[in-house]
Amino acid sequence: MEQPSYQNRPLDTCVPLKQYATIASLVLIVTAIASIALGPISISLNQVFISLLNLFGWQHISLAETSSYLNVVIGQIRLPRTLLCIAVGSILAICGAVMQGLFRNPLADPSILGVSSGASVGAALSIVAIGVLKHYLSWLPPSTVSLWLTPMMAFWGALAATILVYKLGTISGRTSVNLMLLGGIAVSSIAGAIIGLLSYIADDQQLRALSFWQMGSLEGATWPQISLCWASLIGLVVYFQRQANALNALLLGEAEAGHLGINVNRLKLELIAFTAFGVSIAVSVSGIIGFVGLVVPHLIRLVLGPSHCHLLPLSALLGAILLLFSDIISRTLITPAQLPVGIVTAAIGAPFFIFLLMQQRQRFGG
Repeated sequence: MEQPSYQNRPLDTCVPLKQYATIASLVLIVTAIASIALGPISISLNQVFISLLNLFGWQHISLAETSSYLNVVIGQIRLPRTLLCIAVGSILAICGAVMQGLFRNPLADPSILGVSSGASVGAALSIVAIGVLKHYLSWLPPSTVSLWLTPMMAFWGALAATILVYKLGTISGRTSVNLMLLGGIAVSSIAGAIIGLLSYIADDQQLRALSFWQMGSLEGATWPQISLCWASLIGLVVYFQRQANALNALLLGEAEAGHLGINVNRLKLELIAFTAFGVSIAVSVSGIIGFVGLVVPHLIRLVLGPSHCHLLPLSALLGAILLLFSDIISRTLITPAQLPVGIVTAAIGAPFFIFLLMQQRQRFGG
């Protein structure tokens, strides 16, 4: 007998979105405060709040002898890392939700389908290219070159990978999940070979940067990176939310969506481009962080159904919570050393992906 699935739930299920969004927002705030307080050096909640007030101009409140030191730790290390973590987690989760809606399958994910791998090739090329370009662009600050070159190269890599996987997985206007996953594996393999070649020709400094970047890390967060990620996140949330009803119609099938007056081809191209843009921004600043875009949207669908009106904003909130939680684990598990956050998300997401595969097998009587 076929197992029950959220895909069979009606799209117009009445869900109190404000209630869930309020709860998720409160959990996000608590997790963000914990992210600032926890680490190799634990900081009390009282010290966190007073240091944050000092950073925002309340200089008459002090922490006696430790105020200056804590302001540096929080203001230059932990607060930027927390803000970057929230933006990256939200981008990855909301892009994963859109890809699952676009391909009409809960197994779709930027990392599994090769989108992250394509972005990683572009970013890796920029890391190696910056070493060459800095001799010709010496009149520009190095941070300016790395800030704009890496996201731009990552975007084109992610866009190329997404289009290639989509073309490989589409037959006569219909998307084959098996071909799509195989295409993702092929793209990831090619990307791995290219990154291996770049690692071979890179110098010691570039090789170290590539190695840490491939494992996913949020260390060294800068305010220009934070500004870029938050601006991208706001743009993605606004655009994707405007397309929520169109994505709901697309779940019924491309023919049905076309009968409802939706320009399906234009919608797919726009969603692919915006998803590639979001993933490229996230990958360029944090490296490869997998499974956030797989786990979060699927869990929300299991609870609330497939309506993207609810799915997209809650995915952004829960994606930030998941990555913050993973980052806290990465900083506290083997203190004072820090694990790359990509290892933690893989440890959480890989078993969940296996569970999804087993569930799909049971549905088809395997």
